[in-house]
Amino acid sequence: MKRVSLGRTGLAIHPLVFGSLPLGPLQANLSVAAGARIIRTALESGVNLIDTAALYQTYPYLRTALEGFAGTVHLASKTHASDGMTARQHVEAALRALGREQLDIVHLHGARLVDPFVERAEVFDTLRQMQQEGKIAHLGLSTHYIVGVEKAAAEPDIAVIHPLINRNGMGILDGSARQMATAIAAAAAAGKGVYAMKALAGGNLISDARASLDYVRQLPGVQALAVGMLSEDEVLANIALFEEDPVDDQVWTQLQSRQRRLQIMEQFCKGCGQCLTACTNQALALKNGVAQVEEEKCILCGYCAVACPEFLIRVV
Repeated sequence: MKRVSLGRTGLAIHPLVFGSLPLGPLQANLSVAAGARIIRTALESGVNLIDTAALYQTYPYLRTALEGFAGTVHLASKTHASDGMTARQHVEAALRALGREQLDIVHLHGARLVDPFVERAEVFDTLRQMQQEGKIAHLGLSTHYIVGVEKAAAEPDIAVIHPLINRNGMGILDGSARQMATAIAAAAAAGKGVYAMKALAGGNLISDARASLDYVRQLPGVQALAVGMLSEDEVLANIALFEEDPVDDQVWTQLQSRQRRLQIMEQFCKGCGQCLTACTNQALALKNGVAQVEEEKCILCGYCAVACPEFLIRVV
């Protein structure tokens, strides 16, 4: 199986990273057993980095998938905390839930932060302290901003960057796909590990998935790509693509026919507006007192679902 070096971390990973977000309650809400089987298929096929986050609520899937697995698996999580105490709680909760003494990567989850190292200085200090304590091996930044990639490239304590990039530039908050690609290449040249996200724009580009995945994974500086997968067929098709093995066109035709969307139970919405604040792409608005989505802007991240106090939002 292929292995690539993730910057200067010393981690040798498969270029396909398992993105766990779609499995959990923010999106497909699969049973733990069903989600774990999909992850286990990926692990047994050579994938060895799993991407998760405190927000995703997918730790039980990972823990179950890892039971009895003898291979080396690297785990990357994220904290969206706005203060140091909560960030510490997020990391320690992940360690307990995953049965680990150390996480390989913890990202400062800064999707909407223009200057994460200033806006979340206390969180970053806490993560550095936890790295010194041995609870985190490498620090990272996940971002939807070009300037975020640039600032992370210049920050000596950041080893890994997890940037949003797709061929349409959908979800990039301060420029184009070309500009983001330039920033990614420069960050990798500076020695940072880079594994990208949202190559399919949260499912919006799934009708041409192969071309969209190829665009991102072939960009200079992109060492690996996190992809959310919801079936064993999807896992095996993506591995074949990343390994440059023959790919069954019929399988891809079926996979590319899947469409996803954001579902809001408008009849129960109270119009509190908390989902609007959580949206990373300004895709939600209150109309006639209820939340509605502008589908052309939505990247199907599911963060609005976390913010909804009535649990009325889901990616389906």
